[in-house]
Amino acid sequence: MKSLGAIYENLIADGALQPDDAQLAVMPEFERIRDGLNVPVRKGLFRKAPEPPKGLYLWGGVGRGKSMLMDMFVEHLGDIPARRVHFHAFMQEIHAAMHGVRKTGVEDAIAPVAADVAASVRLLAFDEMQITDITDAMIVGRLFEALFADGVVVVTTSNRVPDALYKDGLNRDLFLPFIDLIKERMNVVELISPTDYRQDRLGGQPVYFTPVNADARAEMDRVWQDLTGGRGEKLILKVKGREVEIPRFRNGVARAGFHDLCGKPLGPADFLALADAVRVLMLDNIPTLSRNNFNEAKRFVTLVDALYEAKVRLICSAAAKPEMLYLEGEGTFEFERTASRLREMQSDGWGF
Repeated sequence: MKSLGAIYENLIADGALQPDDAQLAVMPEFERIRDGLNVPVRKGLFRKAPEPPKGLYLWGGVGRGKSMLMDMFVEHLGDIPARRVHFHAFMQEIHAAMHGVRKTGVEDAIAPVAADVAASVRLLAFDEMQITDITDAMIVGRLFEALFADGVVVVTTSNRVPDALYKDGLNRDLFLPFIDLIKERMNVVELISPTDYRQDRLGGQPVYFTPVNADARAEMDRVWQDLTGGRGEKLILKVKGREVEIPRFRNGVARAGFHDLCGKPLGPADFLALADAVRVLMLDNIPTLSRNNFNEAKRFVTLVDALYEAKVRLICSAAAKPEMLYLEGEGTFEFERTASRLREMQSDGWGF
């Protein structure tokens, strides 16, 4: 089996990647895990299963290539049962599974749910571990303790050092043992690359396409392909007991239509949760705004404010230039600030 370092060097030679010493330095960690997972498991009455390798918690700034490296690792695991999933999506599945188990009368739903997960995989690869929901925070420690006990190896990326997870969260003292568990069962490695590849890919490129026509749709599809490889999965955000659905998401990049976010009864808390969960939002088909779609216009203003304050990069297709989106009806004066922010958010290097 070809080493991951050799695979990485081949991608550089083919022009698919740029040389990056910080990324190359992480390769031995992935190689260590793959080698450990490839140790044969000899079954027998008196044979003890080999100790699984420690996992990896890879953290660092956005756009440094953490998700790309993890994807490369997962794609070259051979026959090792593994699953790559966004952390938010995984936790949503866990909550749904626990709800189903409780209906059977089982009081402790974590144990059977964790056992089901462990029966299907030997490695879980999470994209962007971050914990903002108290319901996640209160179960994640026992959940992962059970997964580790069953021999599941965890690899995850994050923009935060473990000690910053669930920072300032409600009842955080109850969450702290999970941070200790991460440090015990996973090697914590910072990816210190000087290059923000995501910003480099967008640098000097248009991010606001108007009018909405075939050319704009093609450009939006091109950017999506460039940033995500054209792959994406649905992302569900839990906000105050409700679910906010984002149609496509991968590697910190989300894509939705204007109606998906502004045509539904969403509010500031929903948009703040979205801004916290993504680093780039691609928003398709922003229409002209007026008194005829006043509610949608108000939500759009709130959405832009949330993205602006969180420094989320916005890439969109719209019916008109920012200053021409909202020309008549109540709220035109207030929209001037939104138009100004939309202009600022188009500037090279904004965000991230």
